[in-house]
Amino acid sequence: MFKFITGKPLWVNMLAAIILLLLLLLIFLGSLSLITKHGKTLKIPSVTGKSYKEAKMALEGQGFDVQVQDSIYVDTIPPMQVIRQFPEGDNVVKVNRTVYLTINRSVAPFVQMPNLIGMSFRNAVLILRQYGLEVGDTVFKPDFAKNSILGQMYNGENIKPGTQVQQGRKITLVLGNGIGAYEFPVPDFVGLKYSEASALLTTNQLIPGATVIDTDVTDTANAYVYRQNPSRFDFEDKKYNTIRQGQTVDFWLGVKQPVKQTDSMAITPQAQTPPKQ
Repeated sequence: MFKFITGKPLWVNMLAAIILLLLLLLIFLGSLSLITKHGKTLKIPSVTGKSYKEAKMALEGQGFDVQVQDSIYVDTIPPMQVIRQFPEGDNVVKVNRTVYLTINRSVAPFVQMPNLIGMSFRNAVLILRQYGLEVGDTVFKPDFAKNSILGQMYNGENIKPGTQVQQGRKITLVLGNGIGAYEFPVPDFVGLKYSEASALLTTNQLIPGATVIDTDVTDTANAYVYRQNPSRFDFEDKKYNTIRQGQTVDFWLGVKQPVKQTDSMAITPQAQTPPKQ
């Protein structure tokens, strides 16, 4: 065989090699067209709204590759349902094209609870939606800051900012509804421990104001109230001061319990009833 090759002139061998290379190139190009199915196209079926299993079967059944590109959580959509696809349905593409799917997660992801305290109700709702959370019940408490967020609760308990909570959960908002509609005599806090005064504030739906603490106080809860503002009695007008629900009371706290003196000018306040609704 080598003698057959070497017995030919050099130009004949070179010409034969060139012809052989051309034949191999033609064969390769022809087979490449068959392998890649060049020129063949298909219409992508629309799988948006189908389950991932159904979408994968439909796409792979027509020769498309399937890949999950992203997953998000929408509580109004069944788990593992296709939300988006790329390329979109009814587009004409080449065979063997990869179709990328965005599906709905089967389990809601966790997010950090935002701090809504002090926000308006409208802004709080917008922030909750950005975090994928929902507004549950709304509870109103007397407070100067009307429609301002005073507290945030989840499952009946206060929830601190930064606490992990699943998207789609409902958050209860505590709102201020302004001061009360009627006045009543200012309670007497002087002589009470601060813990007792705080409880009395809550009972009367009043708000703690400024608290001035003497330097020798080491236990605030057991410190005594020796001054309050507004005071219970107006000595100039010789009558009891009045207050409304939602208003604030300031306290001065000390170590020693003050001695309360009976005021000869004090009068018994007349019972006041709230206006009829």
